[in-house]
Amino acid sequence: MLTYQNIINNKNFFLLAGPCVIENSEITFMVAEKVKAICGKIEIPFIFKASIKKANRSNISSFSGIGDEKALNILSDIRKTLNIPVITDVHSLEDILLASKHVDMLQIPAFLCRQTELLIAAGKTGLPVNIKKGQFASPESMKFAADKVKSTGNLNIFITERGTTFGYQDLIVDFRSIPIMQQTGFPVILDCTHSLQQPNQSSGITGGLPGLIETIAKAGIAVGANGLFIETHPEPLKALSDGANMLQINLLEKLLIKLVKIKKALNN
Repeated sequence: MLTYQNIINNKNFFLLAGPCVIENSEITFMVAEKVKAICGKIEIPFIFKASIKKANRSNISSFSGIGDEKALNILSDIRKTLNIPVITDVHSLEDILLASKHVDMLQIPAFLCRQTELLIAAGKTGLPVNIKKGQFASPESMKFAADKVKSTGNLNIFITERGTTFGYQDLIVDFRSIPIMQQTGFPVILDCTHSLQQPNQSSGITGGLPGLIETIAKAGIAVGANGLFIETHPEPLKALSDGANMLQINLLEKLLIKLVKIKKALNN
């Protein structure tokens, strides 16, 4: 099983990838197996990501999950069966208590990146913690979010850039954020899919620009991102959450091969 040090000390970038939310066991396992095979072939450290629930849906009728216990059991099965580390979002102290028994890493959602109690509780688990930068937060301010986890003695921290609110219905990525947040001493991940969301649509369902995932990913590697976050699904348009900005899984290998070439060129 990969450890935090193994992940950050590799010469390549690392990848957090999976479907937005656990819809069922079949799709979740299929994505995990396929991404593991791809990453093994091109030597990219891989952490499987899937949310056990979506707590910040715009529309009350939107799908939020299959039940925390059921979803965590699927994540746990993937971890054991495929021997890969897994990460999921936590939204409350109860989530942390429950999820920490099943996963290798915890993720703080962007909207909650300033929640002191949540960050400290995540840090106290001793598990690696990935803090997603709020759409409202400056890259400089993420130092203080990291400090809250660090205050527990837990130094296994990642920070993720996922775009900044631009008007009401768009996000932009300021690629200066990556080297700025790396000044914390912690590795920085670029979320290539959520950065392309188009929130606050009149339909109550977030839109997206998946055709630009490759552009965002290439730029992220070029400016030195330590890792990438890519949500992927066999049929994004049929996905139950965030389908508008996920990458079709059949496109993933070709994209990663291109990105590895950019990373190798930078290392030379």
